[in-house]
Amino acid sequence: MAVILTAAALPGGAAVALEEAAPIGDAERGAELFTDCVGCHQVGPEAENRIGPHLNDIFGRRAGAIEGFPYSEGLARMGADGLTWTLETLDAYIENPRALVSRTRMAYPGMESAGDRADLLAYLRQFSASPANIPEAEPTAIVREVDLPPEVLEIAGDPAYGEYLSAECTTCHRRDGASDGIPSITNWPEEDFVVAMHAYRQEIRPHPVMQMMAKRLSDDEIAALAAYFARID
Repeated sequence: MAVILTAAALPGGAAVALEEAAPIGDAERGAELFTDCVGCHQVGPEAENRIGPHLNDIFGRRAGAIEGFPYSEGLARMGADGLTWTLETLDAYIENPRALVSRTRMAYPGMESAGDRADLLAYLRQFSASPANIPEAEPTAIVREVDLPPEVLEIAGDPAYGEYLSAECTTCHRRDGASDGIPSITNWPEEDFVVAMHAYRQEIRPHPVMQMMAKRLSDDEIAALAAYFARID
């Protein structure tokens, strides 16, 4: 990637010409790649913290810096030690999250293609302040993995019933939020839990065991589990 050179006067009145920085990648294609991230992350004017933190202003932000978000110990420690999200550190993290931050809760295994990572980062760069050489993004609606009827998202789950149903979940997912190779579902936002389970039910998320379990659950049972896991202390 080219570097922007600041014009400077040289002896004899010569000057260094400005070299335009090459774009990181294809932001439009990056938007398509980001659909794999929306199960956990949001970006854009209405973005909120969900399973993962929002990604607005990620470039230049210290790792683990969003107040109130429950980061993993590993990521919080790296942030305290000075890890800042730059093009280089984000590229390394997306390529292999656990190689950069041990014991991260991020369950994503990594993006092998350098070209794909460049495109994804070009898209995310639009949502940080003063993106160099990349147009500002238009306001976008929050994208979900699966479109659900409003009445499904509005079901008020019963946490007590969810606790009763949770025994099968906790044979793999730990209640204390630890993620020893299996992602934590503790303290997930209820809507994200519901959307994820319906994505498994519709076989949008590719995990045969989770697909089987989701298909056995009614909408009310999914809502109850979501309510229970969202409230675990």
